[in-house]
Amino acid sequence: MEGGSRVVRRKKTFHGVTVGILMVKTGFCRLPGDVGHAGTWDFPVQYRVVEGATPDKMMALESSGLLDDFKAAARDLVDGGVDGIATTCGFLALYQRELAAACGVPVASSSLLQVPMVERLIAPGKRVGILTFSQESLHASHLEAVGVDAGTPVEGMPADSVFVTAIKSGDVASRYGEMRAEVLEAADRLLRSHPDVGAIVSECANMTPFSADIVERFGVPVFDGVSLINWFHAGLRPRRYPAA
Repeated sequence: MEGGSRVVRRKKTFHGVTVGILMVKTGFCRLPGDVGHAGTWDFPVQYRVVEGATPDKMMALESSGLLDDFKAAARDLVDGGVDGIATTCGFLALYQRELAAACGVPVASSSLLQVPMVERLIAPGKRVGILTFSQESLHASHLEAVGVDAGTPVEGMPADSVFVTAIKSGDVASRYGEMRAEVLEAADRLLRSHPDVGAIVSECANMTPFSADIVERFGVPVFDGVSLINWFHAGLRPRRYPAA
């Protein structure tokens, strides 16, 4: 130790990767901009699939028994060399405390972690609205686990939408146009039902390819899984500037 600084060195199997991302077991076509599409990132990420975590089980996470599986996968990534853990599913907000306690590195389990911060960015009298994969499956327990008011406006995708059915069925074809239209319709429903919504947080990592479309169409800022992980990475690996 020199000058009060602390040097921390860990044994690593892979190097140059700061963020490890836990993935749900899916087979659908992930689009550029999706948290689970490696081309989304300007920095390398390390993925790890949690084999038992199917879309249906993620919709019933409280009774899924998957916590230990996610802990094991996260520890495996940390043992390999990552400095922080993120995920591809906002419903994992439910496990935020447990994963952070188990991993020994920072954990960003869900885009919903951004809701309390975003509330402080917008004008008094405005609220954050949440877009989600399934309104019926996003419970007060998910929100409370990451400090979100249970009364926050929420709008989900219809169970029979192409967005939901393509993901659940593992459709390998790109459904960009149909998914985009449905996400925009969901944002429209949210904003019409709650005119006081001044910003949106997208719970679902598969909605992130369409965040720019929402901003362009409706003129409200959108925060999502990509904005969270970019912020997360910036803290884990800050940009180094040349000495003056």
